[in-house]
Amino acid sequence: MNRSLVTIADLTREKIEYLLQMAEVFEQHPNRLLLQGRVVATLFFEPSTRTRLSFETAANRLGARVIGFADPKVTSGTKGETLKDTIMMVSNYADVIVMRHHLEGAARYASEIAPVPIINAGDGANQHPSQTMLDLYTIRQTQGTLDNLNIFLVGDLKYGRTVHSLLMAMRHFSPTFHFIAPEELAMPDSYKQYCSQMGIRYVEHQDFDADVIAGADILYMTRVQRERFTDLMEYERVKDRYLLTLPMLEKAKDNMRILHPLPRVNEIAYDIDDDPHAYYFQQARNGLFVRQALITDTLGITLEQVKNDSTIIS
Repeated sequence: MNRSLVTIADLTREKIEYLLQMAEVFEQHPNRLLLQGRVVATLFFEPSTRTRLSFETAANRLGARVIGFADPKVTSGTKGETLKDTIMMVSNYADVIVMRHHLEGAARYASEIAPVPIINAGDGANQHPSQTMLDLYTIRQTQGTLDNLNIFLVGDLKYGRTVHSLLMAMRHFSPTFHFIAPEELAMPDSYKQYCSQMGIRYVEHQDFDADVIAGADILYMTRVQRERFTDLMEYERVKDRYLLTLPMLEKAKDNMRILHPLPRVNEIAYDIDDDPHAYYFQQARNGLFVRQALITDTLGITLEQVKNDSTIIS
């Protein structure tokens, strides 16, 4: 059985809820020796701060050893080693591989050839399933449910792999999505077709103001990703189009929460950090518990085993 996590589309509602339950258990007691003797490899062919550090912290807090790299320039890839050879070589040393790569489909390819599980930590503009799981955990934590929510996605909806994954995950929970983006960064037609096929309601906007976002349960902001643009003139045209300021929250629901996969550049004003609607730093913290659940699950350890684990370190 291949226990890899490549795309959120592979997860049923039951599996998502199971993993979220496991993350809740880890939030209560994150420090354990549950994975003592295991080795987790983190292979980051593309820059990352939060994702890499939270995966490595998750492994360390569970007693596992971590190997890997954060800069492909220090690997044998600079000598011409193929991705296949790198994956096969690292599989000799690790029990699970967490991989980020700039090419779409790289994680799927790795999962098909590797003898150990692969966790996709982001492949190009395609998928980011571990981010989506922590987003789901955070949404449920703040709203008390995942069902029937109004979720507003703002900014880079063309290249933003976090919003693509979130859209696919929410197919189980009857959401209404609002896509707020400039024409150049609109949600791709393929994902709008996916919404239609799955019966997911969506509305598109180009305006971004207090009236538009008044009905939001979740306001999911994204950064315009310079690294995804081949034309820097296009990037300059759109990078400052949608900026969230404090006055724009005057009509927001009391329980509305602002999420962001981070890093932010300037799309959320810094004075919003102290507003009760802001929840992006707590969201990032939740990544630790969710990624503990994902690593544990890919290694075949069950929720019941986690609940009955006697290796908790107080």
